[in-house]
Amino acid sequence: MSDETTAPQTGTPESEGTNLETYRQLRLAEIEHLRTTGTNPYPYRFDRTHSLGEIRAKYGELTAGNETTDAVAVCGRIMLKRDQGKLLFITIRDRSDDMQLFVSKSVVGDDVFDSINSLDLGDWVGAHGVVMTTRKGELSIKTTTVQLLAKSLRPMPDKWHGLSDVDTRFRQRYADLIVNADARRAFEIRHAIVSSVRSTLGGRGYVEVETPVLHVEAGGAHARPFVTHHNTLDMQLFLRIALELHLKRLIVGGMERVFEIGRVFRNEGISTRHNPEFTMLESYEAFADYHDIMELTQAIIVDAARASLGTTVIDIGGVACDLTAPWPRKRMIDLASEKVGRELHPSQPIADVRQVATDNGVKWEQRWGAGRIIEEIFAEKAEGDLHLPTFVTGHPLEISPLARVDRNDPYLTERFELFVQARELANGYSELNDPVEQRKRFEAEQRAKEAGDATAGSVDEDYLRALEFGMPPTGGLGVGIDRLTMLLAGVSTIREVILFPTLRPEASE
Repeated sequence: MSDETTAPQTGTPESEGTNLETYRQLRLAEIEHLRTTGTNPYPYRFDRTHSLGEIRAKYGELTAGNETTDAVAVCGRIMLKRDQGKLLFITIRDRSDDMQLFVSKSVVGDDVFDSINSLDLGDWVGAHGVVMTTRKGELSIKTTTVQLLAKSLRPMPDKWHGLSDVDTRFRQRYADLIVNADARRAFEIRHAIVSSVRSTLGGRGYVEVETPVLHVEAGGAHARPFVTHHNTLDMQLFLRIALELHLKRLIVGGMERVFEIGRVFRNEGISTRHNPEFTMLESYEAFADYHDIMELTQAIIVDAARASLGTTVIDIGGVACDLTAPWPRKRMIDLASEKVGRELHPSQPIADVRQVATDNGVKWEQRWGAGRIIEEIFAEKAEGDLHLPTFVTGHPLEISPLARVDRNDPYLTERFELFVQARELANGYSELNDPVEQRKRFEAEQRAKEAGDATAGSVDEDYLRALEFGMPPTGGLGVGIDRLTMLLAGVSTIREVILFPTLRPEASE
């Protein structure tokens, strides 16, 4: 059977247009009938011997019309049921595959046959039988018993009807996953990516750690935080906007190579690229710089592609891209300069940079310095052209409070962002480890916050104290797991790769 065969059998409430509440009442009555006849519609367990995928792998070459003597016990959700008088064909699905139950009245008897036939689409069942193939070659389980494991009270959704509304798909992800093979595939890819990231970093001697979600200071990124309150300690806390500052404390402590895959929270807008809570990988490596981290970034993504897709060649905007090829490195100031036809640099007088922005239709704010305006010009004019993997380097000092100054240009930093499909996928630095300089940067952030920039950071005294114990030269990396999954799964919105994305409140009916 095809993966998306979910059409209801003739005569069910789905096909008759019965409203939902009437439909639920019919099934509730079925449950009550089962209980009065001594059948538990929600038993405690079922002893399965094989997944459907395991049976497919073991018996997939069985020729048409053959019946084995191999007894199996399988379970799954009923996706399709066809009654042909003395035969029932029931397609069930578990997480690994779909398979047909072949139920013959001559084998199970009239009463059992009728009982099995009374099962509905969406019900979870367990079945005992032997492996066989039909005359048409359909791998099946010739069934001797079928046990109800969980009664479904709602009609089965399908890809033509109940989940045609995109918002409903994301809000009722449980229903989406039942019938949407593409949704299931996206999360299989995500699982393989996360597993691969752990394997790649573990193979390089990194230690996986967990750091606090509740922070006293919201630092490590430019973002508006969620604010909460701890009642016992009577103190304000923030949900973390980044993993960075606690992980670098561990480098100070001598752990040398650490990483975390964790949820971060930013109290900002929702779009095809943004969700208020999302998953970040952050890693830090002592004695490395941002050149090393760019190499690591490509290795992580290449390994993830192999693990999740079985290939390193992916489609990016209609172009076949081999991720193993060297990724170009281009400075932000050069990309911005190319777009406006004039050389830009953070050392230039602020009035000149403002004029360039204005002449090119780029808005700026009075409190921004030349570096911040150049970043805005880049974002407005150049970022949209970065479809194939590109490392954008040399960010202005003003917008990089945690990165080291470029060893060749005091106005720039040793920082990179990886852009693919015109969106940022990763961010990395040669990490600033001078506590005196870091304090100056924090104080500048604090002034920006007090001037009205809600995304600016503040002075994290405990982090500064940690730096004063000495942090070795360090390279750091942040990768958006959700955006990486979007890239490899070939989807255009972040909601497709987050199981339960943040949505507006559901409208009351």
